[in-house]
Amino acid sequence: MKKVCLLLPNGFEAVEASVFTDVIGWNKEEGDGTTELVTVGTRKELKCTWNFTVIPEMVIDDADVNDFDALALPGGFEQAGFYEDAYREDVLAFIREFEKQGKVIASICVGALPLGKSGILQGRKATTYNLNNQLRQKQLAAMGAHVIPDQSIVIDNNIITSYNPSTAFDVAFTLLESLTSRENTDNVKRLMGFLSAI
Repeated sequence: MKKVCLLLPNGFEAVEASVFTDVIGWNKEEGDGTTELVTVGTRKELKCTWNFTVIPEMVIDDADVNDFDALALPGGFEQAGFYEDAYREDVLAFIREFEKQGKVIASICVGALPLGKSGILQGRKATTYNLNNQLRQKQLAAMGAHVIPDQSIVIDNNIITSYNPSTAFDVAFTLLESLTSRENTDNVKRLMGFLSAI
Protein backbone atom coordinates (compact mmCIF):
# COMPACT_ATOMS: atom_id res chain seq x y z
CA MET A 1 0.00 0.00 0.00
CA LYS A 2 1.37 3.44 -0.99
CA LYS A 3 0.57 6.07 1.63
CA VAL A 4 0.20 9.74 0.76
CA CYS A 5 0.65 12.39 3.44
CA LEU A 6 -1.70 15.30 2.73
CA LEU A 7 -0.03 18.12 4.66
CA LEU A 8 -2.53 20.79 5.69
CA PRO A 9 -1.26 24.12 7.01
CA ASN A 10 -3.90 26.37 8.55
CA GLY A 11 -5.44 28.61 5.87
CA PHE A 12 -5.12 26.00 3.10
CA GLU A 13 -7.50 26.10 0.14
CA ALA A 14 -10.06 23.30 0.57
CA VAL A 15 -10.58 22.57 -3.13
CA GLU A 16 -6.85 22.03 -3.65
CA ALA A 17 -6.72 19.55 -0.76
CA SER A 18 -9.90 17.74 -1.79
CA VAL A 19 -8.58 16.67 -5.21
CA PHE A 20 -5.91 14.58 -3.49
CA THR A 21 -8.42 12.94 -1.15
CA ASP A 22 -10.73 12.24 -4.09
CA VAL A 23 -8.21 10.88 -6.60
CA ILE A 24 -6.33 8.75 -4.05
CA GLY A 25 -9.65 7.62 -2.54
CA TRP A 26 -11.15 6.70 -5.93
CA ASN A 27 -8.03 4.67 -6.67
CA LYS A 28 -8.32 2.84 -3.35
CA GLU A 29 -11.94 1.87 -4.01
CA GLU A 30 -12.22 1.68 -7.80
CA GLY A 31 -8.66 1.65 -9.19
CA ASP A 32 -5.86 -0.77 -8.35
CA GLY A 33 -6.49 -0.37 -4.61
CA THR A 34 -2.85 0.33 -3.76
CA THR A 35 -3.08 3.86 -2.35
CA GLU A 36 -4.36 5.52 0.77
CA LEU A 37 -4.20 9.06 2.06
CA VAL A 38 -3.69 10.42 5.57
CA THR A 39 -4.43 14.05 6.46
CA VAL A 40 -1.71 15.63 8.59
CA GLY A 41 -2.42 19.09 9.99
CA THR A 42 -0.30 21.80 11.53
CA ARG A 43 -3.03 22.08 14.19
CA LYS A 44 -5.69 19.81 15.69
CA GLU A 45 -8.37 21.95 14.07
CA LEU A 46 -7.76 23.83 10.85
CA LYS A 47 -9.61 26.68 9.23
CA CYS A 48 -9.49 26.74 5.42
CA THR A 49 -9.10 29.84 3.30
CA TRP A 50 -12.87 30.32 3.15
CA ASN A 51 -13.62 29.42 6.81
CA PHE A 52 -14.30 25.74 6.25
CA THR A 53 -13.21 23.87 9.41
CA VAL A 54 -11.28 20.59 9.10
CA ILE A 55 -10.12 18.06 11.70
CA PRO A 56 -7.03 16.24 10.34
CA GLU A 57 -6.39 12.59 11.17
CA MET A 58 -3.13 13.50 12.89
CA VAL A 59 -0.94 16.50 13.67
CA ILE A 60 2.51 16.96 12.25
CA ASP A 61 4.21 16.25 15.60
CA ASP A 62 2.82 12.70 15.46
CA ALA A 63 3.63 12.04 11.79
CA ASP A 64 6.67 10.02 10.71
CA VAL A 65 7.97 10.57 7.17
CA ASN A 66 9.08 6.92 7.09
CA ASP A 67 5.41 5.87 7.14
CA PHE A 68 4.66 7.63 3.84
CA ASP A 69 5.54 7.22 0.18
CA ALA A 70 4.58 10.72 -0.99
CA LEU A 71 3.76 14.22 0.21
CA ALA A 72 0.89 16.33 -1.15
CA LEU A 73 0.62 20.02 -0.33
CA PRO A 74 -2.22 22.38 -1.33
CA GLY A 75 -1.83 26.14 -1.46
CA GLY A 76 -3.68 28.73 0.59
CA PHE A 77 -4.18 32.42 1.20
CA GLU A 78 -1.94 34.83 3.07
CA GLN A 79 -5.05 36.54 4.53
CA ALA A 80 -6.09 33.20 6.05
CA GLY A 81 -2.68 32.72 7.73
CA PHE A 82 -1.43 30.05 5.31
CA TYR A 83 2.22 31.17 5.35
CA GLU A 84 2.32 31.49 9.15
CA ASP A 85 1.89 27.73 9.37
CA ALA A 86 3.40 26.68 6.04
CA TYR A 87 6.69 28.44 6.84
CA ARG A 88 6.99 27.03 10.38
CA GLU A 89 10.34 25.33 10.95
CA ASP A 90 8.75 21.97 11.80
CA VAL A 91 6.84 22.06 8.51
CA LEU A 92 9.97 22.93 6.52
CA ALA A 93 11.95 20.17 8.26
CA PHE A 94 9.16 17.72 7.45
CA ILE A 95 9.32 18.69 3.76
CA ARG A 96 13.14 18.39 3.73
CA GLU A 97 12.91 14.84 5.09
CA PHE A 98 10.62 13.75 2.23
CA GLU A 99 13.14 15.18 -0.24
CA LYS A 100 16.09 13.59 1.59
CA GLN A 101 14.41 10.20 1.19
CA GLY A 102 13.68 10.86 -2.51
CA LYS A 103 9.92 10.57 -2.09
CA VAL A 104 7.40 12.11 -4.47
CA ILE A 105 6.32 15.64 -3.48
CA ALA A 106 3.32 17.22 -5.20
CA SER A 107 2.11 20.78 -4.63
CA ILE A 108 -0.63 22.91 -6.13
CA CYS A 109 -0.34 26.66 -6.72
CA VAL A 110 1.38 28.44 -3.77
CA GLY A 111 1.92 25.08 -2.09
CA ALA A 112 5.26 25.34 -3.93
CA LEU A 113 6.36 28.27 -1.74
CA PRO A 114 6.93 26.23 1.45
CA LEU A 115 8.90 23.80 -0.74
CA GLY A 116 11.00 26.74 -1.89
CA LYS A 117 11.33 28.09 1.64
CA SER A 118 12.59 24.68 2.81
CA GLY A 119 15.44 24.90 0.29
CA ILE A 120 14.58 21.78 -1.70
CA LEU A 121 13.90 23.72 -4.92
CA GLN A 122 17.37 25.28 -5.05
CA GLY A 123 18.37 25.13 -8.73
CA ARG A 124 15.35 22.95 -9.56
CA LYS A 125 12.64 23.66 -12.14
CA ALA A 126 9.34 24.66 -10.55
CA THR A 127 6.37 26.98 -10.76
CA THR A 128 3.73 28.55 -8.53
CA TYR A 129 0.81 31.00 -8.81
CA ASN A 130 1.26 32.77 -12.14
CA LEU A 131 -1.22 35.69 -11.99
CA ASN A 132 -1.22 38.98 -10.00
CA ASN A 133 1.92 40.28 -11.78
CA GLN A 134 3.68 36.95 -11.09
CA LEU A 135 4.36 38.05 -7.49
CA ARG A 136 4.46 34.49 -6.16
CA GLN A 137 6.62 33.24 -9.02
CA LYS A 138 9.11 36.03 -8.28
CA GLN A 139 9.12 35.00 -4.62
CA LEU A 140 9.81 31.39 -5.60
CA ALA A 141 12.65 32.48 -7.88
CA ALA A 142 14.14 34.47 -4.99
CA MET A 143 14.17 31.20 -3.01
CA GLY A 144 16.48 29.68 -5.62
CA ALA A 145 14.03 27.86 -7.89
CA HIS A 146 14.36 27.95 -11.67
CA VAL A 147 10.80 29.14 -12.36
CA ILE A 148 9.10 28.03 -15.58
CA PRO A 149 6.44 30.78 -15.71
CA ASP A 150 4.05 29.63 -18.45
CA GLN A 151 3.95 25.88 -17.87
CA SER A 152 0.89 24.73 -15.93
CA ILE A 153 2.61 21.75 -14.28
CA VAL A 154 6.37 21.45 -13.84
CA ILE A 155 7.97 18.14 -12.92
CA ASP A 156 11.59 18.03 -11.79
CA ASN A 157 12.52 14.47 -10.89
CA ASN A 158 10.41 13.70 -7.76
CA ILE A 159 8.85 17.17 -7.35
CA ILE A 160 5.59 18.26 -8.98
CA THR A 161 4.53 21.94 -8.86
CA SER A 162 1.73 23.83 -10.61
CA TYR A 163 0.72 27.39 -11.38
CA ASN A 164 -2.86 27.90 -10.12
CA PRO A 165 -5.97 26.13 -8.76
CA SER A 166 -7.14 25.11 -12.24
CA THR A 167 -4.36 22.50 -12.30
CA ALA A 168 -5.51 20.75 -9.11
CA PHE A 169 -6.97 17.55 -10.56
CA ASP A 170 -4.11 17.22 -13.05
CA VAL A 171 -1.58 17.41 -10.21
CA ALA A 172 -3.47 14.76 -8.23
CA PHE A 173 -3.59 12.46 -11.28
CA THR A 174 0.13 13.07 -11.91
CA LEU A 175 0.82 12.05 -8.32
CA LEU A 176 -1.32 8.93 -8.72
CA GLU A 177 0.51 7.99 -11.91
CA SER A 178 3.87 8.34 -10.16
CA LEU A 179 2.67 5.95 -7.42
CA THR A 180 0.90 3.44 -9.69
CA SER A 181 0.95 3.50 -13.51
CA ARG A 182 -0.36 5.42 -16.51
CA GLU A 183 -2.78 2.61 -17.32
CA ASN A 184 -4.23 2.59 -13.81
CA THR A 185 -4.44 6.38 -13.69
CA ASP A 186 -6.25 6.48 -17.04
CA ASN A 187 -8.70 3.92 -15.67
CA VAL A 188 -9.41 6.10 -12.61
CA LYS A 189 -9.77 9.15 -14.88
CA ARG A 190 -12.35 7.26 -16.95
CA LEU A 191 -14.24 6.18 -13.83
CA MET A 192 -14.29 9.79 -12.62
CA GLY A 193 -15.42 11.09 -16.02
CA PHE A 194 -12.20 12.86 -16.99
CA LEU A 195 -11.59 10.51 -19.95
CA SER A 196 -14.21 9.19 -22.33
CA ALA A 197 -14.78 5.46 -22.24
CA ILE A 198 -13.50 3.85 -25.43
